[in-house]
Amino acid sequence: MINYFIVFFISMVPLIELRAAIPYAIALGLPVVPSYIIAIIGNMLPVPIIYLFARKVLIWGKDKPVIGKFFTFCLEKGEKGGKKLQATAGRGLFVALMLFVGIPLPGTGAWTGTLAASLLDMDFKSSIIAVMLGVILAGLIMGAASAGLFGALGAIFG
Repeated sequence: MINYFIVFFISMVPLIELRAAIPYAIALGLPVVPSYIIAIIGNMLPVPIIYLFARKVLIWGKDKPVIGKFFTFCLEKGEKGGKKLQATAGRGLFVALMLFVGIPLPGTGAWTGTLAASLLDMDFKSSIIAVMLGVILAGLIMGAASAGLFGALGAIFG
């Protein structure tokens, strides 16, 4: 039971999110489906809060001593990700956000994607749905990778 709590909390941590939680669960030998569901719930839990409050808090704190540099870094990262998404996607911003969150690369994920959606003034409902679909996709990719699917395919076709 404690291991499921660890999976849940790992999936909430910015930058590593469920990309670390799912491999951790599989490494411990936990059942895949419950671990996957718990990791998705943990990864999605902060998303509405990030969307509604992160930009306001970051803008408030960017000129404060001690926290200013970090808050400015977060704002710049979100704005950069948002501009990149918008430039790439044009009117397909929903799909671009989903893929940005869903393809498990460093610097992508629910936290960054939600902040980018907030900075781009995407509507709340579309942002949450796109991020959720992206988290589900990332979970499937990480589950398959952790189970050795990609290594097995490489061995067969390589």
